[in-house]
Amino acid sequence: MSKRLWLVPVILLAMVLNHCLPDASAQRRGGEPVDLVVLGGAIVTMNATRQLIEDGGIAVKGGRIVAVGSHADIARRYAGRQTVDATGKTIIPGLVNGHTHIPMVLFRGLADDLDLQDWLTKYIFPAEAKNVTEEFVRAGTRLGLAEMVRGGTTTYCDMYYFEDAIADETAKAGVRAVLGETVIDFPVADNKTNAEAMAYVERFVKKWQGHDLIVPAIAPHAPYTVSEDHLKAARAFSDRTGAPIVTHISETKKEVDDSIKAKGTSPIEYLARIGFLNQRVIAAHVVWPTANELGILQRLGVGVVHNPQSNMKLAAGVAPVPQMLRDGLLVGLGTDGAASNNDLSMWEEMDTAAKLHKVFSGDPKVISAQEALELATIRGAQALHLEKEIGSIETGKRADLALVERNELHLIPSYNLYSDLVYATKASGVQTVIINGRIVMQNRRLLTLDEAVIKASARVFRERILKSLRTPGEGTR
Repeated sequence: MSKRLWLVPVILLAMVLNHCLPDASAQRRGGEPVDLVVLGGAIVTMNATRQLIEDGGIAVKGGRIVAVGSHADIARRYAGRQTVDATGKTIIPGLVNGHTHIPMVLFRGLADDLDLQDWLTKYIFPAEAKNVTEEFVRAGTRLGLAEMVRGGTTTYCDMYYFEDAIADETAKAGVRAVLGETVIDFPVADNKTNAEAMAYVERFVKKWQGHDLIVPAIAPHAPYTVSEDHLKAARAFSDRTGAPIVTHISETKKEVDDSIKAKGTSPIEYLARIGFLNQRVIAAHVVWPTANELGILQRLGVGVVHNPQSNMKLAAGVAPVPQMLRDGLLVGLGTDGAASNNDLSMWEEMDTAAKLHKVFSGDPKVISAQEALELATIRGAQALHLEKEIGSIETGKRADLALVERNELHLIPSYNLYSDLVYATKASGVQTVIINGRIVMQNRRLLTLDEAVIKASARVFRERILKSLRTPGEGTR
């Protein structure tokens, strides 16, 4: 073979290495070493000016963003140990799911088309009493985490039982979360008394406080399931430890009516009266507040999480989100548990939130596409009181990013990125997810969760759940 022919594979190898390892060439140019560089793609920053960078770049070190700019500028200034090519993608802040009960994915579709009280008391509470164990919680958590990561959710806020196990699985998967251990005034799976629950919360918060990904919280279920003394104790615990408080407030008209009858006032005014509400509270739903109560929530800095699909499915009502935004409340979006939704897709929640409030108000200008994306990113971070850490792509913030495909049939042609993201993008369009600077999904492949094992273990629980609810002599559903 001639010398020229010997050179062909050498040249080809050099070309391949140069394409796959742009960080090496950056280092030769003297670029500052960083852990990760994301190059190319349109960056939707969600910063204060809502800056859009059409061909951008992001540098990440120690889990935080150290620079955001043009592709050329970031490539020139930084040398990444890893480089992600985002050409043809939209880069958004990781989505924030502000309210979940993550293990309830294992009850998905179990009891549909019911009102909230029947759904809870006749189906969900009995199913939980017979099935929820730590094993159940871990299997459901892994399934829910895989679903959320695939959809570009990088942070979620949860309320359930065995929350320490949820924290363990979440941390192993590399996902960020505010996790609230449930406190409720009747025996549940992990704790049979309030004293047991408070002792559990004490251990749980002490164990996880200061973790890079996990924010431990206390979660008194609701003012109709937790006594005044126990609500005050939860607030005192939060004051002492700094832990957030996660709860449900004013989800249904019946809840409000029952509160007025039993306590002489509505749930929000009652909670304000007993000194429960403050800037560490994260309140799910808030469907039936009065104008005065919105003022209370705004003044006290309470985070509110809107769950449009769950509220629609349970016919709970429509939260006055446009008014909340006008009044300056801290409002985010959540899916609620998959037993009442029935998925954990924030893309569907954004689309629903925008359209629901248009038809409900009769005003097509209400909740624009940009505002809907804000609810799932920077406003969602504010609702969880985490806006200094997440919710936008800015220097100093945690590197939580989702790369979304732009070259799909339903996204062509493109005129407005916000409209594309909210009204046309699906969870399946998310290609790569980065949390705290770590790639947890790349090109649709989960890197920290074993999808096949997760599916197999989740399916086992279907038969267990059906068997537990079956009356003698009844056949398989």
